Amino acid sequence: MDFQSDQPLADQVAGSVRAALASGAAEPGDRLPSARNVAAALGINLHTVLRGYQQLRDEGLVELRRGRTAVISGTADQLGLRLAAAAEEFAKAARQAGASEEEALAAARQALRAI
Repeated sequence: MDFQSDQPLADQVAGSVRAALASGAAEPGDRLPSARNVAAALGINLHTVLRGYQQLRDEGLVELRRGRTAVISGTADQLGLRLAAAAEEFAKAARQAGASEEEALAAARQALRAI
């Protein structure tokens, strides 16, 4: 968690799960830690964690079961998550390099054609 970030903490919680899915550290069928345990470990409000988990549910990545913890959905699109994570890293690098959107897209197209 980056408490200095402008990104809301609930978004960071959801982003951590997305990153774990994209990297293969988490897979469909895996249970997420209880929201209460995550909140205690990170020193944040329980409702903040629940909002992050609800975002994941709304995206179809997690199934929330009453009385039990969240479970990663069997339909979680790991390829899509990997591509989104790679695209985000590329976009950050392109912006830091000062590239325009057109220049960044042209570079991505050229790289795809070269492979």
